[in-house]
Amino acid sequence: MSQFDRHLVWMGFRQMVPLAAFVMVFGAAFGLAAVQVGLHDALILFMSATVFAGVAQFAVLDLWGPQVPVLTLAVTVFAINARHLLMGATLYPWLRHMPPARRYGVMVLASDANWAMTMQALARGQSGFGLLLGGGLALWLFWVLGTVLGTTFGGAVQDPKRYGLDMVMGCFLLAMVAGGPKNVRMLVVWGVAAGASLLAHRYLANNSHVVVGALAGGLMGSIWMEKDDEP
Repeated sequence: MSQFDRHLVWMGFRQMVPLAAFVMVFGAAFGLAAVQVGLHDALILFMSATVFAGVAQFAVLDLWGPQVPVLTLAVTVFAINARHLLMGATLYPWLRHMPPARRYGVMVLASDANWAMTMQALARGQSGFGLLLGGGLALWLFWVLGTVLGTTFGGAVQDPKRYGLDMVMGCFLLAMVAGGPKNVRMLVVWGVAAGASLLAHRYLANNSHVVVGALAGGLMGSIWMEKDDEP
């Protein structure tokens, strides 16, 4: 389809490179951490290339040991990545006409950053799928490259938080929210999601705030449909 032509994909790739450079730092931190818990380099690289989910991969390392609790590990990873269910739902109106192989192939590369930029472009009436695919390729490539660097030269980035790099993705997503549609409905949806997430972070199990916040915001958005927006 034309919306995935090479020019748009390349533009999406280039547009995502500045953020992907910071993602590479976290990939390096993951590579180093994985080496420290005893994983072999080939397994670490395989995990980054196939899972491509930074927070979930770090969570796996916390649970790794001589006896791996497989069920707990699976539930934890699912909980952390449950937001991808909502990402897919928001993109479905534009992806449903594609052949399944292409649709799911693209969604493998979906992450917070390229999804947010894609949705912002679609909201402006533009084709955002170059960002979804090209941007996803950039993020994936730099994440894997960072993992390789981490397993080899990881001592230089043992603690990204020391340099404030842990805030890069959060600030980026906040900028995407600020640049999106501005109306009462969006303010309420984001407010409900943020409030629910904060409460879950305070009172529920680790990482549950991701699921709770996403579900609360999605439920609020489904109750207050777009046609009810105020001018």
